[in-house]
Amino acid sequence: MKLAKIVKRCCVERPSRFRLAAYDPAETFGLPIDKVDVQAMLAAGLAQLTELQQRLYAQDRWSVLIVLQGMDAAGKDSVIKHVMSGLNPQGCEVHAFKQPGDDDLQHDFLWRAGMRLPERGRIGIFNRSYYEEVLVVRVHPELLASERLPPGSVGKSMWQHRFQEICAFERHLTRNGTLVLKFHLRLSKEEQRRRFLARLDEPSKHWKFSRADVVERKFWNKYMAAYEDMIRSTSTPEAPWYVVPADNKHVSWLMVAGAIIEALGRLDLKLPKITGARLRELKAAEKALRAEAPRRAKRSTHSRRT
Repeated sequence: MKLAKIVKRCCVERPSRFRLAAYDPAETFGLPIDKVDVQAMLAAGLAQLTELQQRLYAQDRWSVLIVLQGMDAAGKDSVIKHVMSGLNPQGCEVHAFKQPGDDDLQHDFLWRAGMRLPERGRIGIFNRSYYEEVLVVRVHPELLASERLPPGSVGKSMWQHRFQEICAFERHLTRNGTLVLKFHLRLSKEEQRRRFLARLDEPSKHWKFSRADVVERKFWNKYMAAYEDMIRSTSTPEAPWYVVPADNKHVSWLMVAGAIIEALGRLDLKLPKITGARLRELKAAEKALRAEAPRRAKRSTHSRRT
């Protein structure tokens, strides 16, 4: 099966029928799982992505926002490392959204994301995002106390209100030239356990482990319910969700790369054509530079008497 067809299968185009359980975290779609084979496929994709990024920057009309959401150890960092490795870092910026600080809490929940949106011609990557406000905060509603919301705004309907606000926010972005791509890295609970143990077995990865990661596993079912409702409520034609199987990291790299390439291809990105006065200016500059070339010394000829 071609990668484009696989990517389409993972795109949530009918959110009203969406069920998270229908997406197998261990699915490979027949894609190679050997790292050597994957690297060869990924290299070809990265070459395309590099070319598309150059056109994106030169055209200076669109920006791209990539949102990565998933449980701890789902592979968000590795996607950024392996899929985005071929991009020009001058045109790409990563933001990791952790627990909101005091300044963030003085504003609405979309404010800090709005402050970090990519400029035209650039790619922005959100490692976690404003969606934490309908995931972590929903699983742990006690966190709402720190947001100091007006009386009456907190209740059962607030999550639907936030979904509506997120959809309106993303609709505004797309109408104004930002391509929004959202990926949920679908990890199984058992694979998360294995990855946590691998971190504990390797001293160089101890820094990536937190006791809170184990505590959060107790809320696994609540998180899955929150993810399902979130994706069902916020996957739109303008900004659809892609549910990517993440038990095999190599598969998730190919899937994310394929989705980004396919979406950028739809933008019909082209290098700007230079015409008129600007073209004449360039030709004049070329002529002046060529005139500066050092002259070759003339060969001396010697006549020989016969």
